[in-house]
Order: sequence, then structure tokens, then C-alpha cells
Amino acid sequence: MELLKRGLVAVKTEKGVFLSWRLLGTEQPSVSFNVYRNGRKLNKSPITSSTNYLDVNGDKNATYDVRAIINGQEQRPSEKAHVWGEHYQSIPLDKPAGGKTPDGVRYTYSANDASVGDLDGDGEYEIVLKWDPSNSKDNSENGYTGEVFVDAYKLDGTRLWRIGLGKNIRAGAHYTQFLVYDFDGDGKAEVAMKTADGSRDGSGKVIGNTHADYRNGRGRILSGNEYLTVFKGDTGKELATVNYDPARGKVASWGDRYGNRVDRFLACVAYLDGKTPSIVMARGYYAKTELVAYNWRGGKLTKLWTLDSSTPGNQKYAGQGNHNLSVHDVDNDGKDEILYGSMAIDDNGKGLYSTGLGHGDALHVGDLDPTRPGLEVFQVHEEKKSPYGLSFRDAATGKVIWGVWAGKDIGRGMAADIDPRYPGAEVWSFDGLYTAQGKIIGNRRPASINYGIWWDGDLQRELLDGNKIDKWDYQHERTNRLLTADGCSANNGSKETPTLQADILGDWREEAIWRTNDSNALRIYTTTDVTSHRLYTLMHDSAYRLGIAWQNIGYNQPPHTSFYLGEGMSSQKKPNIYTPKN
Repeated sequence: MELLKRGLVAVKTEKGVFLSWRLLGTEQPSVSFNVYRNGRKLNKSPITSSTNYLDVNGDKNATYDVRAIINGQEQRPSEKAHVWGEHYQSIPLDKPAGGKTPDGVRYTYSANDASVGDLDGDGEYEIVLKWDPSNSKDNSENGYTGEVFVDAYKLDGTRLWRIGLGKNIRAGAHYTQFLVYDFDGDGKAEVAMKTADGSRDGSGKVIGNTHADYRNGRGRILSGNEYLTVFKGDTGKELATVNYDPARGKVASWGDRYGNRVDRFLACVAYLDGKTPSIVMARGYYAKTELVAYNWRGGKLTKLWTLDSSTPGNQKYAGQGNHNLSVHDVDNDGKDEILYGSMAIDDNGKGLYSTGLGHGDALHVGDLDPTRPGLEVFQVHEEKKSPYGLSFRDAATGKVIWGVWAGKDIGRGMAADIDPRYPGAEVWSFDGLYTAQGKIIGNRRPASINYGIWWDGDLQRELLDGNKIDKWDYQHERTNRLLTADGCSANNGSKETPTLQADILGDWREEAIWRTNDSNALRIYTTTDVTSHRLYTLMHDSAYRLGIAWQNIGYNQPPHTSFYLGEGMSSQKKPNIYTPKN
């Protein structure tokens, strides 16, 4: 996994300067820390119980570093941190100019989904951002769209590159699923995504045929070449391009004839051998479903396996996909499985199981119920004839532990530990708040049902919806506002999702990234609550890190850890990981 620096962050608050930093997954639990302001040590004794500190005498002009203590010996200083004057860090953006479609409709751009990776190998994350034209389309809609652009930015706003996907990639939530990850373990992340004739890499090189235009009169792209391209992370240069597989084939095979379901794409990163990450590209989930796994090694893309629901014997894996997916080692063999809606695919590309419960819009996977062994899946279902509107199942076997009938399309569902009185995550959807064991709690559920975020000083998760973070007051069955990101907007219509939510700075708690209303900047918001809980950075938990890689896919969902993180959790084990340089 990634070789990260401390991620030290310093924020001016009313009480002083709040600092937090990473405990790295490669470090022993016995490591402790000293904190320095302007070269002067602040703490009287080593800090052993947390990875945050409040400097009550700090000011906005100070400079800080932290130094690990190993076996009584103080190590080299971390990177230096200058003080944020606000609750957030602003990252200026280079917004693309708008344009006009062939039928004369003008469009503009707004910042949309993002991912992170260490693109240049300096131990700090860079942001990879997708730009959404104002005429982007759901697959069910006809019409031309503007070009999709993907940018890379350092946290100071330096733009590293821009990739233009050209006229033969349509804009919308289901078309461009981009993966940012160090696929070959060289310490620098690559970027992988679907491209087409006329796409341009970060150096301006055209992929395929420059002049090809496969758009039909309805603005859809149902013919022509499709490619999978791996780009160099620090320059955006094309490294390799192959024909995109899963291939389009016959449009009608995917569930309709007009081009809606053929272009429902998903993607993820998975440690299929338990050691090194692989690329998995997927197509279809309403009817025919196909997943193809690739390795990026030695400058080459090689295909590992294909799961095709139209292959004899695989019929039960058709029509089970969600608008999202998840990746976890559900059978505890050290290798990752792919949770693809109502089914699961083993690390070898064979179907692990299919519940037959059909398509859904929301999916949560993790140790949601620590009172039973293994991992669990909480899912909501769209099929009106399904026996469950929401289901809670064993992640390894697919056995439904409990569920609730709905008889209607259920579009939202959340899983997070928000009530410390009950073990495990609480789950909620259309009709109430449930314990992980299926017992209904109280009379109300949170109105916020899109995202959860570890934000304040306790182990429970807070609620993120739109540009707000709330705390569930379980005693009074209401939410209390913790943060409103004034001047910022959420993405993706009613989904109201942030640009990205991830533990990219500071201690184990998560940051939220939103775009400003005018999309001229991103803002990274970080917590300033002091906590006595000390955990390894979540980015060194493989399931969580892979969740950041798939977060921008389809209908965005919040990441979950491989272990139970919540009230009453067991002591966290040291991650079983290694980095490129140790």
C-alpha cells in the first residue's frame, strides 16, 4: 500500500491551533510522538494515546512538525505544516470553458466527483477530478452532452494535467468510472478509465482516430471503438490502451434496444491475489452482466479473467447489480471479493453466490454486526416483487439474516453506528431505524440518508448530506448540526454527495471535499475536535482504501472499514501491509 507522510494538518480555532497527524499502518502500536512549534517542543511527555494535539498558545503564523519516538529514540521531523486560517483548505481550480452541442445547446462546467492517489510519489495525496458539463445525461435520456474532462491537482492548486475524453464518451454518472491507484507498486499512482477515438491524454496526444464521431441523432454512442487506457499519474500521459472489455456487443443483450442499459458501467480495484492490486471493469447490471479483471505490470495490461452472465451456468448472475459495488475479503482467505449488488464474485472470477434479490441503489459492506463472525451486507432493493425492500445478509454466503418487505422501489439506505446503546451499525431506509440485529429503534429515523462520516471525537459516525454534517441525537431522535460548508455545493442531484470523502489528512477521521458554488475551487474540510481515540490511518486499511477508489463509481456511497469501527470496538490490529520502500 501507499508510502505516506504524516499528513500533519494545523487549523486555527477559537481555542488555539488544532493539530492532527497519521499513525501509519507500518508502525508498531508502541510508537509515540513529540509536537514542535517553530522548532520548540510543546509536550512535556511523549504523546501515546492519540494523534492530535491542541496548542492553546498557537497562532496563525506558527509552523509545526511532529516527530515519532521509537524505542526511546526521537526520529526525524515530519513535513512542516503551516496553519490554516479557516476550517478548510481551498484548492483553486482551472474550470474548462463551456461549449455548444451540435444541436446548438450551450453548456458550462461544474466540478464533480474526485478521487485521490499519490501521483508523484512524494507521500502526499493529489486529487483527480472529473468535470461535469451542465448537459450531462442519465442513460435513460436522449441528447448530446459536452465533453468530459479529468484533471489532476496538487493540494496547493497546481494543475498537473488535463485529460479530455472527446466526443465519443458521453457525460453522466454511469459513463466514466475512473480509478486512481498504484497498480504496479512503484510508489506512484496510475489512472485508468474508459476512453474512445478522439480522447486526448495529458500531453495532448490523441488516442485512436482523431476525426471519428460515433454520436447518433439522439446523442447516444452505440457504435465505434471503445478502449481502456492506463495513464501515468504525474503527467497524464497515455501508458497503454487496449480494446475495452467488457465489449458492447449487441445493444439489446443488456436489457433494452435504445442504448440505456448497455452503457451502465462500474469499476473497482481489488487485491485478487492478496498482494497486488488489479483493475476490474464492469458493464451491465439490469440484465446481462460482465466483469473483466486486468493486471498492470511492467508497462502492460494483461487480462486475468472474465465473468459473463450469458455464459451457460452463470445465468443467476444476470440482473443482480447495483448502481454501485464494494470490495472486501469476505471469505477471509486473504484475497478480495467483489460485492456486486445482490451477488458476489470470488477473487478467481467465479461466482461466489447470487441472492436473486435483484437490482438496488445503495450498498454497505463491512463488519456491521460485531456480535457475529465475518462481514455483512446491507442493501436496499428496487424490485417491487422482491421479498425485501431492505436486506441484511452474510457477506460470505449471501444468506439473508433479516430483511423488511416494501413492495416498492427503495432508493436510499444507510448503515453507520449512530447509537451507542446498541452493538454494531444501525441501518435505516424507508420505514425506520434498525439495529444490526434487525430490531427497530424508537419512532424516528434520521432524515439524512446519503453518507456517513467519522468526524467528531467519539467512535460513532456522523451524517453527511448535501453540504452539511449532522450528529444523530439518539435520546431525542433528532439531528444536531455540526458543520455547514457555506459557499459550497454538493453533487449529483438528489444524491447530494460531496466531491470526495476520505481520510486524506491528519488522524484517522475523515475529511470532506466540496466544490464552491461557482466551481472555481475545492475546499477540504477537516475536523478540529480533540479525540482521545488513536487508530491507524484509515487509508492503510485495505478495504477502506479500496472504498475510496470506488467511491466515485455510479451512485456514490461512503467507504467502510474491514473491521468494526464504532462504540465498543475491539482494539484495532496492526494492518498486515507493506509499502514500496519498506
